Amino acid sequence: MAERKPIESWLTDMDGVLIHEGTPIPGADAFIKRLRESGKPFLLLTNNSIYTPRDLQARLSRMGLDVPVENIWTSALATAKFLDAQRPGGTAYVIGEAGLTTALHDIGYILTDHEPDYVVLGETRTYSFEAMTKAVRLINAGARFICTNPDETGPSTEGPLPATGAVAALITKATGKKPYFAGKPNPLMMRTGLNAIGAHSETSAMIGDRMDTDVLAGLEAGMRTYLVLTGLTSAADTEKFPYRPTHTVDSIADLVDLV
Repeated sequence: MAERKPIESWLTDMDGVLIHEGTPIPGADAFIKRLRESGKPFLLLTNNSIYTPRDLQARLSRMGLDVPVENIWTSALATAKFLDAQRPGGTAYVIGEAGLTTALHDIGYILTDHEPDYVVLGETRTYSFEAMTKAVRLINAGARFICTNPDETGPSTEGPLPATGAVAALITKATGKKPYFAGKPNPLMMRTGLNAIGAHSETSAMIGDRMDTDVLAGLEAGMRTYLVLTGLTSAADTEKFPYRPTHTVDSIADLVDLV
């Protein structure tokens, strides 16, 4: 078997890898610092579509993690990239926050509830019955159903919250139409991210805390994968899946010397 090429670029999830409930995970600052000093291309990825990259940069900065805007890639950006390629200058009815609406505005999309090309469902803390009803009726009338990510729950200080995937399931049940998910584990998000930094999957690695999104997305995109145990997955959990990460480590601190 041919020896794999050295890792020249890094992609990493944020929640559970670099931060946890608004607090940096030990070693995260050293990892980001080493990445920036190395000059290697890198991206921080998140399936959360609520925030714009500028919002996320400011939040990370308050935690002592200095990350340029261009090194942040969200499921909202991946969704916008996909729609721009599929139907440039289209229209969409959007359920979501500024991270998603800004990404769609930036590609020239018109946001409307009048015969839109797409219904685009993203993350929000205020899913309304009225908005979901509107989405169901527009999809039944012919709008195509797009979802930023399949995550069924999201973290909060009080415990898990229903997330995009759970709401998507409700709309699917009401319409009989399944959405196209643009975010992880769709390798589309990884490939568009790699293209954004001029990287190649053969010499890239993906770091994550979830087997079903981070590791699967990296695997299907042809990347090496590193599972950290500071988030949602334990070492025992990995045995429940039919695929495995390339490496499993305790935390991001264990990867600083690999950069």
